[in-house]
Amino acid sequence: MTTVFTLLVILLSTIIHEIAHGAMAYRLGDPTAKYAGRLTWNPLKHLDPFGSVILPLMLLVLTNGRGPVFGWAKPVPINPYNFRDRKWGTLKVSLAGPATNFLIGVFFALLDRIFLLPANLEFFFSLIAIYNFIWAIFNLVPIPPLDGHWILFSFLPPRFDSLKTSLLRYGNFILIFFIFFGLNWVYTLAEFLYFLVRG
Repeated sequence: MTTVFTLLVILLSTIIHEIAHGAMAYRLGDPTAKYAGRLTWNPLKHLDPFGSVILPLMLLVLTNGRGPVFGWAKPVPINPYNFRDRKWGTLKVSLAGPATNFLIGVFFALLDRIFLLPANLEFFFSLIAIYNFIWAIFNLVPIPPLDGHWILFSFLPPRFDSLKTSLLRYGNFILIFFIFFGLNWVYTLAEFLYFLVRG
């Protein structure tokens, strides 16, 4: 039961994350995600076979169900040339996904704090909060193709163009390294945020 619920939380959290990107882009004048049918709650429109199904299941098996477990949905398509705000549009769209996950994490952590909940419900709410914190923190890491690299690039002056090029070229390798050696740090920080909000 816990395994199924964990996978559902991961799936829904990543879908909400991508919808938030698309919704922000649409608000800024880019209808690309809407025309692609990605501003929908239909999970079939967002599923990535490896990131949404295979990888979470593999991590659950490899960690004997203890985690941390994560995955991803298909990125929503956007066209920054449609943004009314050309200067900060990409930054706003990049922040929309992690910010939404943070808000969900805070909401469910506060529910745990405010109400005296049955043990099972409190456990499930804590899972929702922690995994949303995980997904938010993970995506803020400034490694391509994660959202954090777009946030970093929005602030780097032109003299750092060579750094941008190197990150884009080797981003996938750096990301694989981070997944193997940095996920525990992400999970620890997510738990800290949960207990900080929950009290």
